[in-house]
Amino acid sequence: MAKSNTVQIKLLSTAETGYFYVTKKNTRAQTGKLEFKKYDPVARKHVVFREAKIK
Repeated sequence: MAKSNTVQIKLLSTAETGYFYVTKKNTRAQTGKLEFKKYDPVARKHVVFREAKIK
């Protein structure tokens, strides 16, 4: 059976609140690290979320 191109990743808040989102990423289309500006409810503002591995 073929291996899947998508993997689950964790988007970790740069505000260091410990808040994170879990999403999927196509490893062939997106080779670099993902970085999005999303809402952090702990910090109560929009901050940059960076890709981290799920442990």
